[in-house]
Amino acid sequence: MREPAAEVRSEPLFLAGAIAALVTLVMTIVPLALVFGVPQPPLSGGAELLRYIGSNKAVYILELATFAGLGLPALVVFLSLAVALKDRDRTLAVVGGVIGVGSEIIALAVNSSPPSLHAGLVVLSDQFAAAATEAGRAALAAAADGLMAIANTVTPAGIMTALAILLLSIAMVRGPFPKWFAWVGVVTGALGAFSEALRNLIGAAYALYGLLLLVWFAGVGLVLFRLSRTGP
Repeated sequence: MREPAAEVRSEPLFLAGAIAALVTLVMTIVPLALVFGVPQPPLSGGAELLRYIGSNKAVYILELATFAGLGLPALVVFLSLAVALKDRDRTLAVVGGVIGVGSEIIALAVNSSPPSLHAGLVVLSDQFAAAATEAGRAALAAAADGLMAIANTVTPAGIMTALAILLLSIAMVRGPFPKWFAWVGVVTGALGAFSEALRNLIGAAYALYGLLLLVWFAGVGLVLFRLSRTGP
């Protein structure tokens, strides 16, 4: 007689998702605090940006590392959340989870980050400071302009992340999350898709999506932690 297959326990994955949500929060709060607390890099002008990096290298690298590295813990959060919701709405859980995981993989691959943040600009800044001629500095500034254009381009990763939040939050309406929080997620996802598509046009209004995103990850982390103790 065939023995029944061993049950695969999902609690460790939920715990990993809860920890990943906490890490995501920290990696979001730190650079946001820097955004509001220190002068930010210019959005145009290669030479000006290279001079800024030279004078604020530690802050620039910290913002770059935290923003660009967000994709890794967020990937675990989306995977854990999709598993938690699979018995509530399998279709939305699978589609939302795939889009969410895919968005973070794309973000990691293309070094997705806010405008004017790019690892290559740190190297150019060092070369710019060491350049002995105006011609050399002009060439480096032109190269910086090219990298800024890449960094300031809207990528599909941010829009996909917001869409994943929207789909998974709709599935949350059926549990195990509080309904009010599920609707917060729906608003966050819908607003996020709009904000990411028009990121370079809406300016400071983008911060509203950022704040809702913090609330969403905090709530998801708390529920995943609860599920890690009690099971789905």
